[in-house]
Amino acid sequence: MNNLTGEYLLELKKVCVSYTPGKNAVNNVSADILPNTITAIMGPSGCGKSTLLRAINRMHELYPNIVTTGEILLKGKDVLKMNPSEVRRMAGMVFQRPNPFPTMSIYDNVIAGYGLNGIRLKKSEKDEIVETSLRNVALWDEVKDSMTKKGSFLSGGQQQRLCIARALALKPELLLMDEPTSALDPISTNRIEELLLELKEQFTIVIVTHNTSQAARISNYSMFMYLGDLVEYDTTKQMFTKPKDKRTEDYLTGVFG
Repeated sequence: MNNLTGEYLLELKKVCVSYTPGKNAVNNVSADILPNTITAIMGPSGCGKSTLLRAINRMHELYPNIVTTGEILLKGKDVLKMNPSEVRRMAGMVFQRPNPFPTMSIYDNVIAGYGLNGIRLKKSEKDEIVETSLRNVALWDEVKDSMTKKGSFLSGGQQQRLCIARALALKPELLLMDEPTSALDPISTNRIEELLLELKEQFTIVIVTHNTSQAARISNYSMFMYLGDLVEYDTTKQMFTKPKDKRTEDYLTGVFG
């Protein structure tokens, strides 16, 4: 894809991920992602979408038998050669199901990443980060009088926004989202989608979704993966109106998926 606006934020170069020797769950994926965009990764279950996403912030290292090869460059630095905690500060992750830390207050949930990374902050700095992060996800006005309550006290949609605030608190370059609305009702889903469109002014977002209409609504670019391969990568408009590959067309029209 032509790079029209300067430097890419994220560059994937022949990325392979295998769970068992000789069999790739992600196979030679190369793609460049521009800053301040939303890129959707689509495809049927088991095609490697989440595996690719997790490789970007080195989550696979928690499992010794998973091997990742190739290059993943974030702002020109190879993620696979960096300190994992630095990678996870630069690339925040939001999961499918809202997962606030159950024993922590709403306040402590937002700044949990600082403690986990051994970063000490003054009370005034914490207060500012918490308020800014919660305002970023349009949750501040709803929770500002309940900051000492547990995160689990919130509704599902609010919990997911809290998890996004927790990821944003570390001021990442990149926000990785693994089907972040699949456990939510339509109203909460709509609010998260509106939120992502606002957040891309400040952050670059890569979102795995099985919901093609969601990809069409919010993403600038789309990837279609099938059986570990990146079949097609283009602007979302181009992919949804004139896909180049028959498999992409079949997936988008519901022939399989």
